[in-house]
Amino acid sequence: MKKYICIIALVILLPLLLSAEIFPKVGTAGVQFLKLGIDARAIGMGEAYTAVTDDISSVYWNPAGLSLNTQNQVFYSHTEWLAEIQHEYFAVSHYFDFGVLAFSMSYLHMPEMEVITEESWVPTGEMFNCYDLAAGLTYSYQFTDKFSFGITGKFIREELDEYPANGLSVDLGTLYNAGWNNITIGMAMRNFGPDMEFNIDEDGDGLYDEDVFDLLDNDGDGLIDEDREEMPFKLPMNFSLGLAGDLYRSDDDSSYLIASLQLDSYVDRQETYNLGAEYKIGKLCLRSGYQFEYDAAGFSAGLGFIIPTSSFIVMLDYSYSDYGDLTESFMLTPQRFTIKLLY
Repeated sequence: MKKYICIIALVILLPLLLSAEIFPKVGTAGVQFLKLGIDARAIGMGEAYTAVTDDISSVYWNPAGLSLNTQNQVFYSHTEWLAEIQHEYFAVSHYFDFGVLAFSMSYLHMPEMEVITEESWVPTGEMFNCYDLAAGLTYSYQFTDKFSFGITGKFIREELDEYPANGLSVDLGTLYNAGWNNITIGMAMRNFGPDMEFNIDEDGDGLYDEDVFDLLDNDGDGLIDEDREEMPFKLPMNFSLGLAGDLYRSDDDSSYLIASLQLDSYVDRQETYNLGAEYKIGKLCLRSGYQFEYDAAGFSAGLGFIIPTSSFIVMLDYSYSDYGDLTESFMLTPQRFTIKLLY
């Protein structure tokens, strides 16, 4: 058992040690939508969720947690962001004897925008769209009643008007339950993969990354090459280390109070420290959390309801986050609504 833990921890930590020198470089990574947390339960706990996650939202936070629940699950999350930006997340999982498999999809979209050229800096009357999309496949397995492991492979696409950038990434995660007061240690590495790059073919010759500075017709179309080389950009890789446990739990699990502490390290921002708690009494859950050293958000809170039926269990969750100076009003602050079906 210890051998499994050491090997998997090394696999997770090695890429971070190799790239440690880029951690202080703010703004050096692209596809920032991959940082947008899902599940109102997790957000309500201040995103201190790596060691807590035990259901289908584990496909985002820590794929190891997916194997802790033997029920098949369906998950949907909707977030109203600032500037009319909207984020959708969908996932479905199925339990097998050899582990749990899940499919997930993240989609960030926004209204059409006006085209503004660098020559005039005024709207041209044309409109364009942009979106971000990620689709993933997750496998999770519980080796023992104390240790589980999970991995997710993702396809990523970002499209700005007619110009796309495609990429691949991997998420890895582990969970270890010490067995005393349900104390759990969770580790997860997300968005580990090669750099991405936009493919731009403005002259329509089917070629990319042409040398526009040699003043030559390298593609033989009779014109000086128009497509400059596009600079690659990194993925927002991060490492999370969390610790969670019971402060109180009733004998029949009908009520409990859990707390979680987490460290997050990203390649393009300083480390943040997250603290969260959840109190459950009957079918009602109350949550609160705080993110320290994070410029955008701080305090968060939320609540959830568990609705059992004869065929499945419905879990409805809501969360609110305070975004400081970006908060125009309560209604215009990003709020999340999620639904889970367990059957």
